[in-house]
Amino acid sequence: MVGSLEKNKISLIMEAQKIGIQTVSNEELYKIIKNESERKKNGLEEIDLVISYLFGKKIEKPLIELSKIGCINFHPAPLPESRGVNGYSFAIYEDSLEWGVSAHFIDEDFDTGDIIKVNRFPINPSMETAYSLETKSQEKMFVLFKEIIDMIKNENELPRIPQGKGKYRSKEEFEEIRRIKNTDSLDQIERKIRAFWYPPYEGAVIKLQNKEFTIINKQILEDLKK
Repeated sequence: MVGSLEKNKISLIMEAQKIGIQTVSNEELYKIIKNESERKKNGLEEIDLVISYLFGKKIEKPLIELSKIGCINFHPAPLPESRGVNGYSFAIYEDSLEWGVSAHFIDEDFDTGDIIKVNRFPINPSMETAYSLETKSQEKMFVLFKEIIDMIKNENELPRIPQGKGKYRSKEEFEEIRRIKNTDSLDQIERKIRAFWYPPYEGAVIKLQNKEFTIINKQILEDLKK
């Protein structure tokens, strides 16, 4: 059985091929790049720009070094304070009053390269869910994407701001906080419910008699009726 993510991937590849965009797998791409004759054969001798947009895999050194302008990643969270994944959930759980989206050069680690620009915007942590904040962030990130592309088209030099010390949010930390514990206060439980509400994925969970249940609140129920 093919999952929804795999179906979306197949659909995207088919649409790209319809309009003449060449597609290769991650593994095939690096095989081509590492072989000079294959690079020439596939027209990859000179690459102006590499863009990573919601790409979950690490960009490796051969591809980073091949681009003239550089490799740029668009990250749906403010850097350097929110590296890694699932930043929306942490922002809501920690009562952040501000969020942001970032464009940065890619280096050999995750989300640590020099910053080009961070666009920040206010949020109301008492009303946001992970789903609503993700929706807002994607809209803001597309605006940032267009800003960076315009800078490149106008031949403006892209800023390079070293990140310095930052914070990486791991999947393990995400899973730990997502679970409702007996020691959690009512406020913590309420924040967890909103912070991890992102259908169709499991939200905040509570374990009762060896079974896990996803918890929602009245606000989410009202939103579902709309």
